[in-house]
Amino acid sequence: MLDFIPIIAQAADAGIVGDLAAKADKISGQFGINGPFFIAQVINFIIVAVILWKFAFKPVIRALDERKQKISDGLQFAEEMKVRLAETEKQAAEKLREASDEASKIVKDARENASAYVEKQTQEAVHKAEQIIAKAHEAMAQERKQMIAEVRQEVAKLVVMTSGKVLDKELSEDEKSRFSEAASKEIYANN
Repeated sequence: MLDFIPIIAQAADAGIVGDLAAKADKISGQFGINGPFFIAQVINFIIVAVILWKFAFKPVIRALDERKQKISDGLQFAEEMKVRLAETEKQAAEKLREASDEASKIVKDARENASAYVEKQTQEAVHKAEQIIAKAHEAMAQERKQMIAEVRQEVAKLVVMTSGKVLDKELSEDEKSRFSEAASKEIYANN
């Protein structure tokens, strides 16, 4: 490119540039190019281009930019929603796990409470059974004492009657009570 600069400078000095202008006029005449008409067309083209740019292309480009921004915002919103959805799913899974843990704890507590209740009820039943058995033993002991007392009285009466018949005499009340007491003591000592 630097080699052409001296060549162009020499051509300008030699009058080649003037030749070029003449040749351009000749060529434009051959193609039917009229200079003032061409300039008017260029100005008209520039005016139409400016009007189209201002009233057609700019609003279209602005609408495209707005649309692009809306699409970008929509994509960004979709990404945010994906993140929020993932967080929400994570929170839901965490709450579900916590609920499951709490349910397990409640079931465990219920089992422990049920075991404690069964143990308590068993102990109460054993205690009541022991009380019933103790009362039954007491009642049996009381009944035994009563039966022994009744048997003593009967035996004492039989001894007195037998003694009276053996002796063939009627015993006084004092003698009857002495014989009864002696027989009772004897029976009591044997038991």
